[in-house]
Amino acid sequence: MDLSNTMKWLTGAFELLLGIPLLGASIVLGFGYGPLGIMLILHIITLLICRREMTGTTGSIFGIVTSIIAVIPFVGMVMHLITGCILLIDAARSR
Repeated sequence: MDLSNTMKWLTGAFELLLGIPLLGASIVLGFGYGPLGIMLILHIITLLICRREMTGTTGSIFGIVTSIIAVIPFVGMVMHLITGCILLIDAARSR
């Protein structure tokens, strides 16, 4: 399995975790919005790896946007769920 594919699985799973209504909000608020910064960094790293390996970058771009606008309640939750699904579908199709 390529590193880009592994990163897509990993970031997709984290995005879905953050998209769970009460759990994701508790994680984000409990750590002072730190997880959003960590996810932003992970998405940028994934984007760079995907570009190097010439694989799809759509999920990582969505992840970067999600990490930036996820401070908005409910919008962030929906965006985390959408981004998680995009990343996991992209990772599954890359096999």
